[in-house]
Amino acid sequence: MSSEAATDAPAEPPKAAGRLRRSFDRNWYAWAMVLPTVIVLGVLVLFPLVQGVYQSFTNLTEANQDEVICTKTLGGGEECKENPKKAEFVGVDNYVDLLTGERGSFWLQFTNTVVWTVACVFFHYTIGLGLAVMLNRRMRFRSLYRVLLIVPWAVPGFVAAFGWKFLFNPRFGLINEGLVNIGLDPVEWFNHRWTGLFAAICTNVWLGVPFMMVAILGGLQSIPSDLYEAAEMDGATPWQRFRNVTLPGLRPVSSTVILLGTIWTFNMFPIIFFVTGGEPAGQTEILVTGAYRAAFEGVRNYSLAATYGVLILSLLMVFASAYRRTLKAQGEVF
Repeated sequence: MSSEAATDAPAEPPKAAGRLRRSFDRNWYAWAMVLPTVIVLGVLVLFPLVQGVYQSFTNLTEANQDEVICTKTLGGGEECKENPKKAEFVGVDNYVDLLTGERGSFWLQFTNTVVWTVACVFFHYTIGLGLAVMLNRRMRFRSLYRVLLIVPWAVPGFVAAFGWKFLFNPRFGLINEGLVNIGLDPVEWFNHRWTGLFAAICTNVWLGVPFMMVAILGGLQSIPSDLYEAAEMDGATPWQRFRNVTLPGLRPVSSTVILLGTIWTFNMFPIIFFVTGGEPAGQTEILVTGAYRAAFEGVRNYSLAATYGVLILSLLMVFASAYRRTLKAQGEVF
């Protein structure tokens, strides 16, 4: 009977497959389509990122990047031997040297980066918002104005940088010529830190406003017109309608474009590099140009450049996390 009871007992149900396995069984075609993208991102993004983080903990430079040195002999062959100065693991020495100012000018570049980013994003958003509100109204030649205002967005960054550098040229620039015509003295724009940053900010604002304008214009067109009609019937002034209807309606778009604009501007290399070139004496450098000069000028210090990169990534991650928490606390879904 024991054997019959054992036979008659119901078999235990198989263990439930894991969530990943169930997802793969149900959506295998989606996984198959995503897999090539994951592989490409892993090769082009993840592997260089891991390698860069590792290099920031070494003393890798142009002089010690080869573990084996080969020299030609008199017989025409090559004699190879181990490089006595090959790169070694040094822990956090690069971070300590950079943050204490022993190497590089991190805090000057960090201050410039913050000023540069805040000023550019502020003017990008405010000017873009004003233009978007204007173009959202019915007017003659509205389509033409939209096309003309988008033109700066289509111009390559380095072309715009060279054009604005010519405008700010101390001797031949149109801006100094205009100052002279109204009775003011010409300005040596690139001989002073803040005037150099001002020139770079003007260039980047001209380039970045069209993106903000287009994004905000799309947000404005998604706000129901019934809200404006109801506010107008309640006696709201244009400013009250703007403050209580337009701005709240633009919050989802604004939160996204401000975050993207901050990240892009923080890492905006060509404008600083081509407009100011770091003049005077590196006083207008930002973090990304500092990383470039560490990696590609003089004795190329790849480990120091990697340290710059890790710190830039860390700062942006901290900002994005704090920004997201702030929006979440205000009830915004991001």
